[in-house]
This record gives sequence, C-alpha cells and structure tokens, in this order.
Amino acid sequence: MANTKTHRIKTISEFHQLRGLPKPEHPLISIVDFSAIKRPTDISETNWVLDFYQIALKRGINAKVKYGQQEYDFDEGVMFFISPNQVFRIEVDANSAEKRSGWMLLVHPDFLWNTALAAAIKQYEFFEYSVNEALFLSDKEEKTMHGIVQHIRNEYHANIDKFTQGIIISHIATLLSYSERFYNRQFITRKVGHHHILGRMENLLRAYFNQDDLVIRGLPTVQYVADSLNVSPKYLSGLLKVLTGLTTQQHIHEQLIEKAKEKLSTSDLSVSEIAYELGFEHSQSFSKFFKTKTQLTPLQFRESFSAG
Repeated sequence: MANTKTHRIKTISEFHQLRGLPKPEHPLISIVDFSAIKRPTDISETNWVLDFYQIALKRGINAKVKYGQQEYDFDEGVMFFISPNQVFRIEVDANSAEKRSGWMLLVHPDFLWNTALAAAIKQYEFFEYSVNEALFLSDKEEKTMHGIVQHIRNEYHANIDKFTQGIIISHIATLLSYSERFYNRQFITRKVGHHHILGRMENLLRAYFNQDDLVIRGLPTVQYVADSLNVSPKYLSGLLKVLTGLTTQQHIHEQLIEKAKEKLSTSDLSVSEIAYELGFEHSQSFSKFFKTKTQLTPLQFRESFSAG
C-alpha cells in the first residue's frame, strides 16, 4: 500500500478515545476488552505506531495483523506483543462475521520508570518474535494468562495506593515470564517449520563458506544470517538455542571450524593461506580461534589427522 498513512498514538488516553472507550482509570496502564472496541473506518488503510507496549490475546477477530514480515489471523487463541515504535496494520475482513473476545494490556514505559522491569522488559525477545510468529496457546495456557490479567484488572480497578504500582508490575513480570515459557514450548512443539529454518540456515552458511571471496566479504554476521532468513537476530538465536543448544554466532563458528578442518586435512595450503581464505586478516587470530574451539592448534590438527 503505497499511499498507506501512518498514525502514531502517543497516549493510552488517546487510544481509548480513538477506539470509543471510556477514559482509562490510570493514564499509564489499561486493560481493554476487545468486545468493547470500536474500529475506525479507515483502520485497514492505516499503519499504526504506539508509544506504549501492547500485549494482546484475541479470539474471533475477523482480521489479520500485518506486523513485520508476517500476517496473523486469530482463528485460535493467539497472543502477540508490540513494543513502542513498532509499525503494524490491521486488515479487516468485512465479509466475515465475528464474535470478538479477549483482552489487550496497554502499558506506557513511564509506568515502569524506576522499577526493575523498565530494563528487563526490553530483554524479552518475543517483542521481536512478532516479526516472525505470534504465540499460540493451549487451553490450559490461555487460562493461565487470563488468570494473571484478571489479577492486574482487580488491582487496576481497586483504590490506588502506594502498593498498587508494585503489585501490578509484579503481575506483568509474571505474565512475561509465562509468555517466555510458552514461546519456548512453541519452539519445541512446532518443530516442522522451525527445523525448516534450521536447514535453510545450514545451507546458507555452507554456501557462504564455499565461496572464494571470503577475504573480501569477511565472516558472516548474525545480522546477515537473520536478514537472509527473514527473521530477527534475537528470534533466530532464541530458536536455535532451544533446538540445538547453540546460538546463531556459535553456528557460524561451527561452520567455520568445519571449513577450516576440511582445508587443513585435504590441502597443502599453509595455515596463513587458510586463515586468509577464511577471511581472517591475521593467521594468529585464526590459530587462536581454532585452538579455542578444538583444543588443538591448526598444525596439531593437521598432524593428528595425518597420523590417523
């Protein structure tokens, strides 16, 4: 959509007004029921940007959310996580009936100010995972999430006192911890697609190291691998850590070591020449790297290989 406009929503109060909701009871945090939301008429023609966090669980929504590189429908219970300054679009299917349910938790960064969660929330990778996949929940998992949000709702509607913020913060932290657990489970149980990514990555690295211009291109970076696979760097490393126990960087190093072993065992190239071909500026750096990974120097590996 070349002519798609972008609408930035700066405050939770502005969000409430735009969606036809009563004024929020707290300016920096709100829980919204999807059944109560009114959609703007131009919602499908607009890119949206929020200045606050949105954590949502939706059911029966006749729409798709375009966020990053992928679309999500909501035929099943689905959670997704949007952080401030992320661009997304909602595409509504006007021909489909809907029975909307679920909730949306809105949290402004200022609500987290001067708490441990202010920094910790930025470390949760699933705020970036949404550029690849939302979180699918089992009935039991969904019930757990509903329970936590109900605790937040109860505190939100209670009389605000000096304990309110701390209690709500602790519930949000619990919600995020369970989300991390369920994403980890999803990585394991939805193996077909994930192993497809693993296979593509291995093929990508193999092809990269088989090229003759490594001296010019240098070693592949995590960003390069993630971009080539159309996922975020944090998502890819998190997925690989669950599936293989290794991060993306460690996989790159594994492929590099395999290529180095191949050259050491099948060619008469010197260590300096091999280091140069593999993109190392200095042979000492290559030798140190090789020994760190194999407990042998390149020459020791070549000699032990020949002796075997």
